[in-house]
Amino acid sequence: MDSTTLQNARAYEAWHGAAIPAAERPAYHLTPYVGWMNDPNGFSYYKGKYHLFYQYYPYKTVWGPMHWGHAVSSDLLHWEYLPAALAPDSPADKDGCFSGSAAELPDGRQLLLYTSVCKQAQPDGETREVQTQSVAVGDGLDYEKPFTAPVLDEHDLPDGFSRFDFRDPKLWREPDGSYSAVIVGQGRAEGGAALLFRSADGFHWEYVTILDASRGEYGVMWECPDFFELDGKQVLMAGPMEMHARDEYHNGHCVIALIGSYDPETCRFTRESVQLMDEGIDFYATQTLLAPDGRRIMTAWMQAWAGISDQPHGAKWFGQTICPRELHIRDGRIIQTPVRELDAVRGARVLHENVRIEGEAALEGIGGRVADLTLTVTPEAGCRTFTVKLAADAGHRTTLTYEPRTRRLTLDRSQAGFHQDIVHIRSCTVRGESETLSLRILLDRNSVEVFINGGEQTMTACIYTPPEADGIAFAADGAARLTAEQYALAL
Repeated sequence: MDSTTLQNARAYEAWHGAAIPAAERPAYHLTPYVGWMNDPNGFSYYKGKYHLFYQYYPYKTVWGPMHWGHAVSSDLLHWEYLPAALAPDSPADKDGCFSGSAAELPDGRQLLLYTSVCKQAQPDGETREVQTQSVAVGDGLDYEKPFTAPVLDEHDLPDGFSRFDFRDPKLWREPDGSYSAVIVGQGRAEGGAALLFRSADGFHWEYVTILDASRGEYGVMWECPDFFELDGKQVLMAGPMEMHARDEYHNGHCVIALIGSYDPETCRFTRESVQLMDEGIDFYATQTLLAPDGRRIMTAWMQAWAGISDQPHGAKWFGQTICPRELHIRDGRIIQTPVRELDAVRGARVLHENVRIEGEAALEGIGGRVADLTLTVTPEAGCRTFTVKLAADAGHRTTLTYEPRTRRLTLDRSQAGFHQDIVHIRSCTVRGESETLSLRILLDRNSVEVFINGGEQTMTACIYTPPEADGIAFAADGAARLTAEQYALAL
């Protein structure tokens, strides 16, 4: 590793990142060491630790020439920062090391497969980013780029696919020791598409097939694909861009899971259903790993592109990941729950059972900005709304409001410390027919994650509320029965 670009980035982050007090970061959500973070990359288990890389620009809290930041954890909650892993310092990636993934090689080294970006002048005089795929290998700390040329470029794409939209490889090792990767591309007829590639050694790749594509139905282009087996079904996950609002899908970027079956002999994926993965505001760029104990665990960027212009004044970092989630299939749908490691850091417990809420009320011991809160709400006849106020004081709050008649749940963070009129309100229709609503709410200093009815649906959002705004209160227009259980988190 003799890259001046990488060494400069490492020196900068070591100096400036170490100066950020722990209290200025979330307690259990990963942020960049310093500067900017977007997509999680290379989410993997290697040499006894979870590794999480991320799209990274250390020098400012805005998107810039992409590096790869790097952190490791033993429990997915406490993260140790390692020096930046990749920098844009080779002919293929001089304008950015974009998203990618990781797998282990037979010799014990870790292989990173990532999108390399190089700006090139076009015949019409326009300069555009040409996207290719490159590799790096390393020991979990330092990584080398063994080739000056990409391992996949426009010549490996099927006919009609663009060299300007070919990115975000998700790599995995097959049972026979070979490697597969799903990479997104954009075709003239297909729109955003998930392309399958194969390799015997991780370095020499060939195109296999199109697994599935938007074809005008789900966005214009796809990003950040994943492809994995889950409880007897096959899941193709992707992030559509420029979606049109319909049903539960909102405008712009989102994450969908295409659930179906897969024949590994013919490499044919058959779509059976499509599910929106989060119905809140800040959730994109998912990536999963298969943990040593067999769990499928997902992370994501807890941010929306539409909201990146609004940042806390004076902050030295921007961007964070979700609390990792375990995935399961139940009744044909993906269920998401916080990783069980969170249970191990639960501290003091406060429980209030079957409390009647009429008007507004607070409950003794329920409050704070770092907490694991579970609510069970049963509206009484005639109850029009039930509201939970989080991270609240006289001038701030984030609310969850449930309308029993329509089964609509609305997340509103418009009074959560933002300076601009970006997206602050989003609603979803709660699935099922039960009169009782269950919410598990993870609070951290800068975020709210809501798991509805055991993780059947989720809503995720960043908040910028001042840290002293730590009240939690409840309000009913009518009356409702409430059981509230809160755990402090010993982090």
